[in-house]
Amino acid sequence: MSDSIQFTRNYQDKSTNQGFQFEFFCDRCGNGYRTRFRPFAAGMVSDALDTASGLLGGLFSRAANVGNSVSSSAYERAHDAAFQEAAQELKPQFVQCPRCSSWVCKDRCWNEKRGLCKDCSPDLGVEMSAAQSSRSVEEVWAHAKMAEEDKKLAEGNWRETIRASCPECGAPQAVNAKFCPECGAKLKANAHCPECGAKLQPGAKFCTECGKKVD
Repeated sequence: MSDSIQFTRNYQDKSTNQGFQFEFFCDRCGNGYRTRFRPFAAGMVSDALDTASGLLGGLFSRAANVGNSVSSSAYERAHDAAFQEAAQELKPQFVQCPRCSSWVCKDRCWNEKRGLCKDCSPDLGVEMSAAQSSRSVEEVWAHAKMAEEDKKLAEGNWRETIRASCPECGAPQAVNAKFCPECGAKLKANAHCPECGAKLQPGAKFCTECGKKVD
C-alpha cells in the first residue's frame, strides 16, 4: 500500500476517539457518501480508564495517562489507515473531470457520453428545456405589455415542450427524446388526436373535435 493518500479535498472527517468515519462529497451537487463507523479499540479502553479514575478517586489516573500516551500514536496510525481505506472504498463512486479537475458523482453529475462532468458538458435535453423555459418567461412578459387586440397567444402557437427530466424516474434527459431511456416513460404528449387527427391543445385530456380521450 502506498504511503501517499489521494482523493483528499472534498471530504469531512467525522472521527472521534471511539473510532473513524468519513464523508466524501461531489464538487458539483454537494451530495455524497458516508463510510460505516469503524471502532478504535484503544480509544474505548482509554475512555473506560478515564471513567474508572473519576469514580475511584484517581486510583487509575496513572494508568489512564499511560493509556492515552500510548494510544495517541496508535490512533494517528489507525486514523491514516482508516482514511486511506475509506478513500479507496468510495473513490469508485466519483470521477475526476479531465477538463476542470473536479471530483463529481457518477450518478448525477457525470456525462458518460462525453467523458466530462456536467458543468463542462451539460445534458443537452436539460439545457434545451432550461433555454425554452427562459424564453417562455420572456414571451409572457412581452405579452403582458401588448395591446389586447395584438395578443395572439393561442395555446396552439406555443412551441413544443421539452422535458428536462423524466416525470416517472427523475432521470435527466440528455437529448430531446420521446421516451425516457431509463424507464421507458412517455415524455411527450400527443400533438394530434389519434381518432380524428385534430390538433390537440397542450395538456388536453380529451379531443375538442370528437371527444376522444387522449392518453
